[in-house]
Amino acid sequence: MQYYIVDAFTDKLFGGNPAGVLLLYNDSPADSLMQQVAAELRYSETAFVRRDGADEFTVRYFTPRSEVDLCGHATIATFGLMWQLGKVGDGLCLNHTLAGDLEVMAGERVMMQMATPRMVGEVKETERLCRIMQCAEPRLPIEIISTGLPDIMLPVQSEEELETLNPDMAALAELSRELEVVGVHAFVQAGDGYTAHVRNFAPLYGVDEESATGTANAALTHYLQRQGLIQQGSECSFLQGEKMGRPSVVETMVRTDGTIYVGGKCRIVAKGELLV
Repeated sequence: MQYYIVDAFTDKLFGGNPAGVLLLYNDSPADSLMQQVAAELRYSETAFVRRDGADEFTVRYFTPRSEVDLCGHATIATFGLMWQLGKVGDGLCLNHTLAGDLEVMAGERVMMQMATPRMVGEVKETERLCRIMQCAEPRLPIEIISTGLPDIMLPVQSEEELETLNPDMAALAELSRELEVVGVHAFVQAGDGYTAHVRNFAPLYGVDEESATGTANAALTHYLQRQGLIQQGSECSFLQGEKMGRPSVVETMVRTDGTIYVGGKCRIVAKGELLV
């Protein structure tokens, strides 16, 4: 199996969010082997992609601990990589995932369709959550939103508060397990050309903090729309990863039918051959 390390949501080397991408041939390897490979590579997600047709692919996503239905930054890395290698051209591809069949627009900038957005529910234990996150209780509601994966949308009151978040990771992992979410997506609206500055925490899946999260920023886009802060047809730009020294720009757009697309650019860092 050929593997690549790709930085997603950036056009700069060592920026964005790195993902492992493995190009598969013919049949997929055993699930247990894919899990072992993801644990060995140690990236927050590793994508395994199999070609099913000219512009049709099946992609599966593994964290170091378990398989997940969908991963935004690994999808951007996968299709951006294939575009740079000449394996796909500019235009529409179909991505078969455990979250459903999703459209991906390949090119220098990759934009992927997200699963139908839905509000899963409000977080009732706001005091407990804010104690875990070490932040003040927000003025806006704390909601669980899913566009393929459920995340807690946590609005904080200032960029300073966002910067100083220091979650109790063990407690956050336990709360995430109880609420059946991936983690917490904290954000503050910005006035510097970005829609919001964001940070994402998912210790339940072995990722204390992630520098770019496509699914969570798509969920945030739906949250902002629900709160009347953006309209259908809007395009958003989220800055993430500043605290980690890996700034990432995640772009989203809301079509008039409510469908959300998320995307950005990517940069190939390394490649090799996996000897298994």
